[in-house]
Amino acid sequence: MNCDIAIVGGGLAGASLAVALAPLGYDIKVIEAVPYKAVEQPSYDDRTLALSHSSCRILSGIGLWEMLQADATAIRKIYITELARPGRVVLDSAEMGLTQFGHVVEARRFGAAVTSLLEKTGNIEVISPATVKNIEIGGPTASLSLESAGGSEVLQARLVVAADGANSFIRDYLKIPTEKRDYGQTAVICNITPEIFHEGRAFECLTDTGPFAVLPHTGERCGLVWSVATETATEILDLDDETFLARAQVRFGDQLGSFLKAGQRTAYPLKLVRASEDVRERLVILGNAAHAIHPIGAQGFNLALRDAAVLAEILADDDLGDPGETGLLNTYSSWRQQDQRGTIAASDGMTRLFSNPSPFAAGLRTTGLIAHAVSPMLRRYSAIKAMGYRGRVPRLALGELLRPV
Repeated sequence: MNCDIAIVGGGLAGASLAVALAPLGYDIKVIEAVPYKAVEQPSYDDRTLALSHSSCRILSGIGLWEMLQADATAIRKIYITELARPGRVVLDSAEMGLTQFGHVVEARRFGAAVTSLLEKTGNIEVISPATVKNIEIGGPTASLSLESAGGSEVLQARLVVAADGANSFIRDYLKIPTEKRDYGQTAVICNITPEIFHEGRAFECLTDTGPFAVLPHTGERCGLVWSVATETATEILDLDDETFLARAQVRFGDQLGSFLKAGQRTAYPLKLVRASEDVRERLVILGNAAHAIHPIGAQGFNLALRDAAVLAEILADDDLGDPGETGLLNTYSSWRQQDQRGTIAASDGMTRLFSNPSPFAAGLRTTGLIAHAVSPMLRRYSAIKAMGYRGRVPRLALGELLRPV
């Protein structure tokens, strides 16, 4: 079995990349271990995805946004505070001449939309459930040994994209050096219904165990992300709803009145995973397989979408017709360095700064918040970065469509 591009991993990043590449005419195979539309599909659960301004443009350019827009909630203001410390920053999209900073979409809804688009796209085939057991790279193609219910087979691809998550099999099988840091924090995630309508407001309270974030969601709901010390996560998950809401209320305050109702809770350990290489011969490592980051600032999936947009642009502008050509892949890697390094440094640095108990670190945090509160220039600078406009910006993120050579 042969194809032009094999994408290992059909979650958020891998599926989005497949859709972005489809108009370029390549024969694309997506290999996913979990059956599509299965309730166990980890990427498409009840989490809320905070999509930045640039991400919404990318999704529009690849035909996904029109399928999501009706169920998306605009983020119009962002309130940033530190628990039990002075200082508050209010980022207001109107101050920047915008109607919103981005939108919130439920991951499950995103999964339904992208799965539907994959099924309708003639040059994309989803091979699922199937797992990769071996990869051999060399010459004009890479070989993937696949195992599925139908048996074993070999897939030859001119380009392999490893989008198989933070625990990437491809990355580990090829022994690509990877930096890993366990933050000792776990994100407890659920939907809540507050007493007061959110009006497009997002709240992020920074604490020593990570952010406590409340994001605007459809209807009267909000998405809650409560980062706790990992050793206490099970206790938080096991609380009855009334006790859980009461404890969350103490953490958050009364900015949205009382918390009235909570949905099903899930938990995700928070770690930094960063591969030392994002390209090799006939290989690109993308999304969480290349860089899984802390959710402070909600940049993880947005960073992966920008990866996908850049790779699609480079292949769209290529007139040689070989998607795995070394020069193209090196161009991709070089382009992505500034954005990836800056985003990872900001996420990791903020996480470590706010978990540092020293008085000096506390002073830095308060000074930084107050400086942003009084300086429109600093607020604008931070908002531009948060919206995904960092370094060289791909055309899709600027609202331009890709046209193959």
